[in-house]
Order: sequence, then C-alpha cells, then structure tokens
Amino acid sequence: MSVNKVILIGNVGKDPEVRYLDKNVAVANFPLATTEKGYTMANGTVVPDRTEWHNIVVWRGLAEFSEKYIKKGSQLFIEGKIKTRSYDDKTGNKRYITEIYGDTVQLLGKREASDNAGTPSQPMASQEPVVNATPFDGAPADAADDLPF
Repeated sequence: MSVNKVILIGNVGKDPEVRYLDKNVAVANFPLATTEKGYTMANGTVVPDRTEWHNIVVWRGLAEFSEKYIKKGSQLFIEGKIKTRSYDDKTGNKRYITEIYGDTVQLLGKREASDNAGTPSQPMASQEPVVNATPFDGAPADAADDLPF
C-alpha cells in the first residue's frame, strides 16, 4: 500500500497563470510559500524562519476558481498529491520539476477590502466554499443512486 497526499497552508507568491487547452480545459499554475517559524535554542543559537516554495497545479474548475478568486498574497489551504516530471531545457540538459497537483483548494485569511470602505474585512473561510476537483468529470450527479449498497 502507498499514499501520496500533501496538505499545505501557505501564501500565494504571484497571481495564478491560467491557460486553456483543447476543449476549453483550464489549468492554473502558481507558487505557494509555506514558512516554518524560527526559534531560539536553549544555548542562545537563533534558528531563522525557513520558507519553502511549492509549484501548485490545478485543473478544470479549480483553475477557473483560481483565476477568479486567488491573488498574490492569498492564504490557501491546499490538499493534493506530489508529482515529479522531467523535460529537456534549451541546451538539451534534462531538468526535473516537482509540483503539487491540487485536489482541494480553500481560501483562508481575510477578504480584500471591497468597495464599501466602512465594511470590516470578513474571514474568507466562512465566505467561500471549499472547492474540490471531481475525479470523474461528466459522471451524472445522481449516479450514486444506482449503486446496490
């Protein structure tokens, strides 16, 4: 048995880049930063914050959601899996890239200031739903009703 599952909470490094492929299938890419807070050891040694950058890839409805709602600085909860792929660069060298393919994306943190300057910011998690990828695109919503159990 094996499991490939990643859970990240972090901040978006730049606005998502969204492309539309054949049959209008959307794919979005963006960097996500996760930071482990630094600390001071008992002997006085200071260990600084450590930030890791993750390449996030989301498809279809999640990509469209990303295009509409995710901006640089947004705080996100992402659940997905790790995938590594290779490619040849311009000089013919083989390069590898590790990406997180998101299955679930949830906005966290505070909502950006709206046109109503007098309205206080509201937490995004209570305003926006969790968005999940559907593993079986095109399956009828009531298909589960036909199951014998």
